[in-house]
Amino acid sequence: MSYVTAIKAAGLREVDAPHSEVVHFGPDRPLELDAGSTLCPLTIAYQTYGALNADKSNAILVCHALTGDQHVANDHPITGKPGWWQTMVGPGKPIDTDRYFVIASNVVGGCMGTTGPASLNPATGRPYGLDLPVVTIRDMVRAQAMLIDHLGIDTLFCVVGGSMGGMQVLQWAASYPSRVFAAMPVATAAKHSSQNIAFHEVGRQAVMADPDWRKGRYLEEGVVPTKGLAVARMAAHITYLSDEALQSKFGRKLQGLAAPAFSFDAEFQIENYLRYQGMSFVDRFDANSYLYMTRACDYFDLAADYGGSLALAFKNTRTRFCVVSFNSDWLYPTAASRAIVHALNAGGASVSFVDIETDRGHDAFLLNIPEFFATTRGFLDAAARARGLPPAASIG
Repeated sequence: MSYVTAIKAAGLREVDAPHSEVVHFGPDRPLELDAGSTLCPLTIAYQTYGALNADKSNAILVCHALTGDQHVANDHPITGKPGWWQTMVGPGKPIDTDRYFVIASNVVGGCMGTTGPASLNPATGRPYGLDLPVVTIRDMVRAQAMLIDHLGIDTLFCVVGGSMGGMQVLQWAASYPSRVFAAMPVATAAKHSSQNIAFHEVGRQAVMADPDWRKGRYLEEGVVPTKGLAVARMAAHITYLSDEALQSKFGRKLQGLAAPAFSFDAEFQIENYLRYQGMSFVDRFDANSYLYMTRACDYFDLAADYGGSLALAFKNTRTRFCVVSFNSDWLYPTAASRAIVHALNAGGASVSFVDIETDRGHDAFLLNIPEFFATTRGFLDAAARARGLPPAASIG
């Protein structure tokens, strides 16, 4: 099986021909990586929504989570499903594309068109696989800054994102404080905890234990480690939910059975649900990208870059912040957001904090949560007034 055939069989046809805009950076614009190497050439795939105003002051960068991509508010080219934040981004929605110019890029190491492990390595003519240098959240943000430069935008009106996207928001505010007018980190943390790293290691080991992983060279050998990746997704998905939500939705209900069948099939509804989540995931995501994304999160520790003081990362920043957490999120609990808020206060930042009560767990930021919508709209409206942006009807 050829590389192209394997890519298509793996549902990764977006790697080299994405259904989105792309920008290519050549030898004169290498991406400097924390690992001590450079990535060149570099391709970044991205989507935009709305219109950029005349003075380029209304741009919002949306940063995606670990398994997300640039398809924020359009139908996904592989799954055909609505974009992952279509409830939040669009005309008249909290992130109003009648008022703001929204940009979303696939992160470095991803698999939806930005350079990642499934991309062809120009030095070998083969997929990078694990030859791609390990990337960090800061590397992702450096690449995004290159994209923003390419678009001719000096200062972003706002950077917003949840989970791993929230880490990128924090990194943007720390690395480029003069380029971020407002920042909204959601359901995130300033560092990955030991428990977070442990869950990610379980997922990585599931992928690498699959016989079809082939030490990361599966695409060249015409196979895909679907079983290992599906198990990794199943384990991770549990962390995105709360016990209350699982009990409410599934409890101990059986799937199409009146009584236990005394087998190892998916007898409980929750088992069937997790298997579905696992198998649907492998149709749109690359196994090696999963390794790279989880490792990038594990390395994230913003305070470590500032002598162990998170407050120093935001010292004298002029960026306006709105930090959002969800009280049933045990992956990135409210305490992690409070730590960010305390550091921002210590650094003299302008910050508001909202802890939203819901039983939906970590995934609440992706769901229809009215209080979250109101918080986002209110924060952006206030920031827009401070920025001097006109009402939506006046944008042009």
